[in-house]
Amino acid sequence: MTKNNNIKGIIYILLAALGFSLMTFFVRQAGDVPTMQKAFFRNAFALVIAVITLISKREKFSIKKDCRWDVFFRCLFGTTGLVCNFYAIDRLFLADANMLNKLSPFFAILLSIPLLKEKPNKFDIIATIVAFIGALFIIRPTGANLTLVPAIAGLYGGFGAGTAYVFVRRATSKGERTPIIVICFSAFSCLFTLPWLIIGFVPMTGKQWLMLGLGGAAAALGQFSITTAYKYAPAKNISVFDYTQVIFAAILGYLFLGEFPTVYSIVGYVIIIGVAVVRWRKALKSGNI
Repeated sequence: MTKNNNIKGIIYILLAALGFSLMTFFVRQAGDVPTMQKAFFRNAFALVIAVITLISKREKFSIKKDCRWDVFFRCLFGTTGLVCNFYAIDRLFLADANMLNKLSPFFAILLSIPLLKEKPNKFDIIATIVAFIGALFIIRPTGANLTLVPAIAGLYGGFGAGTAYVFVRRATSKGERTPIIVICFSAFSCLFTLPWLIIGFVPMTGKQWLMLGLGGAAAALGQFSITTAYKYAPAKNISVFDYTQVIFAAILGYLFLGEFPTVYSIVGYVIIIGVAVVRWRKALKSGNI
């Protein structure tokens, strides 16, 4: 059962990486729209999809009593992390902001130790660090635009996301349903950003509405998949595969934006894929996957 669950966890986290890379692509295509407005509609569309999913399964909306605090902290850290990530993207070089956000799997592994009592072995830690180094080759942060407040916000974005994933696993391990967690997170995020939307709403074109709608749908795919992934497997087993989001983003950039990867980016791809393959083979030999 552990072997099958780890495989399912990896598949779902790959789907999550694809979903979140598509979300970033569509949100960027929406153009010059205020950060809070993008965040609101990103979660509003995901909320609609989550509600439809719950209704289609004829399930009632209810949060398990022993999961309420886990769901709340998932919403709190996930929402504040998302807003800080959007804030950093608007004020830093995109590479710098993404580098800070990609610390989330590393934070997830570290926080899973006190919160989930999951102790990663030395190889897990080394694999995550090496994958992170691979991400640095791709992102290549210059540091030239790392002003204090946006940098701290970006760092918190990675911390918030990683912490949220740990609480997702705690809630799902207690039997909480994925649609419920996604609905709570999306609703919480919408309520959090609503005041800023009301105060500073900017009219949008049809294309911008479409891009944000697609971004919300992609975000829903990412949220459902990441929630399900941590239901099946612990962070130490699957977090390293979250770095494939960078690869998916590079493919989208090449196909639709005419962006060609540099030599440094290719080195990063090789490092990340290499770590994933080595870890996969080691797990196969040990029987953990």
